[in-house]
Amino acid sequence: MFLSESRRNHAEPLTLWTWSKVVRRIALAANLPRFSTHTTRHRCLTDLARMGWELHAIATLAGHRSTHSTLQYIHLSGRDLSVKLNSCMAQIHAWRIGMLTGRAGQDAPA
Repeated sequence: MFLSESRRNHAEPLTLWTWSKVVRRIALAANLPRFSTHTTRHRCLTDLARMGWELHAIATLAGHRSTHSTLQYIHLSGRDLSVKLNSCMAQIHAWRIGMLTGRAGQDAPA
């Protein structure tokens, strides 16, 4: 994807080690000393969880043998959990109203 500009490896693909050093240099220049290439992995897996991907699917994509390993990469906030809870509660409420009013076609919440 990215090619080296160095004299030694000119136009060769960057190695993972070189890419990590580039990202580290940029992070330090941006005053983000804790940012690394691995940070983007955490962010990507967290975003997949926010989008509703199942844990097993995220683990498979990440190459993890255990979903326990994957859980260490997913960092949902209180706000994320609140949004999910509110959505589920709205579905339950709509189902209950449907049951009480006798409207047909109201499925039980998932």
